Amino acid sequence: MQGIKNLTEGPILKQLFNLAMPIMATSFIQMAYSLINMAWVGRIGSESVAAVGSVGILTWMSASISLLNKVGSEVSVGQAIGIRDEVAAKKFASHNITIALIISVCWGILLFSCAHPIIGIYELGDQISKNAVEYLRIISIAMPFIFLSTAFTGIYNAAGRSKTPFYISGTGLIINIVLDPIFIFGFGWGTKGAAIATWLSQAIVFALFIYQLKFKRSVLGGFPLFTKLQGSYTKRIFKLGLPAATLNTLFAFVNMFLCRLASEQGGHIGLMTLTTGGQIEAITWNTSQGFSSALGAFVSQNYAAGKHKRVLRSYKATLWMTSIFGSFCTLLFIFFGQEIFSIFVPEIPAILAGGIYLGISGYSQLFMMLEITTQGLFYGTGRTLPPAIISITCNYLRIPLAIMLTSMGMGIVGIWWAISSTSIAKGIIATIWFAVIKKRLMTTSSTKL
Repeated sequence: MQGIKNLTEGPILKQLFNLAMPIMATSFIQMAYSLINMAWVGRIGSESVAAVGSVGILTWMSASISLLNKVGSEVSVGQAIGIRDEVAAKKFASHNITIALIISVCWGILLFSCAHPIIGIYELGDQISKNAVEYLRIISIAMPFIFLSTAFTGIYNAAGRSKTPFYISGTGLIINIVLDPIFIFGFGWGTKGAAIATWLSQAIVFALFIYQLKFKRSVLGGFPLFTKLQGSYTKRIFKLGLPAATLNTLFAFVNMFLCRLASEQGGHIGLMTLTTGGQIEAITWNTSQGFSSALGAFVSQNYAAGKHKRVLRSYKATLWMTSIFGSFCTLLFIFFGQEIFSIFVPEIPAILAGGIYLGISGYSQLFMMLEITTQGLFYGTGRTLPPAIISITCNYLRIPLAIMLTSMGMGIVGIWWAISSTSIAKGIIATIWFAVIKKRLMTTSSTKL
């Protein structure tokens, strides 16, 4: 097929590395949008950071919902490529994009119309809430750009063409870096300026994807962007992508509750610590997610082609690469947490609180990478339900655990330990689950699309 890379033959480690690096870099770029906004807004003050941070949970939720079509694209298109079914690959691509557009429009309208009650959950001050509502409404209008770009990225990953999303996303990030200080300080727009800069950057990213697909025909030899939905393709996409979207979306709901609890325990400093600390911790998450997506795309083609030995070898190779980085992040967060946090919010109370958060979360970094890497293996084989069960169960345990630890006198630190300990549990459970079903998994294929 035109515009794809065959991942069922050739050196495994080299293919994984070449596929993972652009995906990982793209993940860092997506994370950098929020971090750069935080870094610039942090120069205004911690209250502005709290406003942007409260919306950050909702943008995270949006990204989680968009995973329905990212994972749906990576697995459905990847498996179609693996069995050399070009017609199915193109139909799955068109269906994923059409579904992404429908969901994004509905979600954007919901966020825009319900901005006031949503932000009211955090019980912030009047000015902080006003800034947060304004920021959220601007971002909500960009939802179609974000969702469709995510679906495009999944299609390129499935085809082994992960460099294209990296170049496009990198262009958007550079534009965001240039526009942020101009809009925030040059025009004096404050947090609104950060939102407008992000909106314009995402619009340009979307336009570049359209150019590549319609004029360059750079993947699958070109295909219709939108199509009339057919039951069999739609059902398959939802079966693959819905568990991933659900677990990440429910994760965002958990974090909204924990943000509320952190605000009660530590005021706006507590909320700022959790939101900003979570963005910094995403360094590990995005790295492992990059390798996980690469593994999922690699496994999709090879598992559908019946090459089970290559599947297992790719999993072991990915674990080896992610464990090195996970160990590095553990040491970095534990011993240099305050120094890292000071880069984003240069206020003494924030630095001290952030150092404690990163120190505690540091113990879970290696286990987080273990969980997400194993998740990629499950996704590639079409088994997207086990990771959802593990993640949803452990994430929701954070709520009673956090309440219990804070009521025992640990205060806001109890919330940080609830988050860290459940992350450790997820990594252990995911590994055990795969070990239990490995034999059965590796003696069957999912070639029925």
